[in-house]
Amino acid sequence: MIQNFDELILRVKEARRGTVVIAAAQTESVLDAAILAKKEGLAESILVGDKAAIEALLQQMAPNFADSFEIIDTGADLVAAAKQSVALVKAGKADLILKGKTDTSVLLKAVLDKNNGLRISDVISDVLAYEHPDGIKLMSDGGINILPELKDKIAIIKNAVQVAHNLGNPNPKVALISAVEAVNPKMPSTIDAALIAKMNDRKQIPGCTIEGPLAFDNAVDATAAKLKGITSPVGGNADIMIVPNIEAGNIYGKMLTYYCKYRVAHVVMGTKAPILIPSRADDGETKMLCMALGLASML
Repeated sequence: MIQNFDELILRVKEARRGTVVIAAAQTESVLDAAILAKKEGLAESILVGDKAAIEALLQQMAPNFADSFEIIDTGADLVAAAKQSVALVKAGKADLILKGKTDTSVLLKAVLDKNNGLRISDVISDVLAYEHPDGIKLMSDGGINILPELKDKIAIIKNAVQVAHNLGNPNPKVALISAVEAVNPKMPSTIDAALIAKMNDRKQIPGCTIEGPLAFDNAVDATAAKLKGITSPVGGNADIMIVPNIEAGNIYGKMLTYYCKYRVAHVVMGTKAPILIPSRADDGETKMLCMALGLASML
């Protein structure tokens, strides 16, 4: 089982060298990611966007790499860059898409287009991986589904479990996070959690062990779980945290980055090819790690 991002990069390099298309690549951080991925031998990148701006940035940032990338000129039109990026993946010329300057909503609109997009599931979701001292942990969904219903949460779980399997964990422990560990009719997330946990008990959601509802402390700390009388194998040992809504996931993810200083990566699952939608504030290393996670999710 992969324990950290260095192991993840090594595994991807040993298995396959991929190609990433960057939608609206005229920003420093995504070009830095493309350069890092090339240096690392992880992936090649196709740069889609404002060719003049991209070339100027490459000359400024890394003149030695100015002629190292295929550039497809769509001008400053972010919608055109998103559509062209999707078309390249559909044509088999790239393995995944990394968001550049284009907004997430613009890129996802192109990805989810009924006629020309990449959707294969009713529910797509963002899976965040973070490098915890005890190994790589996953959290979902802090990026796409605003207030998921029961069926949406099941799909979110399945997407996260698929990522865990691709990271070498055959039976990840999934915690359904709420404010408390007991079912409370006034907290719909606790009811959903209890129903999903029972479905897992009855083998309706295979490939993982699910427990919920669990408060965050009971999911990650064995002592807290013991004190609360939780005897499930998930209590205190969760590999995947499923949050009740996008606000919780967004706050969780940003605290990992800005308070805990953990290395993180994201991948959107539920499409024909992984989609990478890191924050535009994320640095080049984080976006390169997203490339690695996206490629790993295809192994």
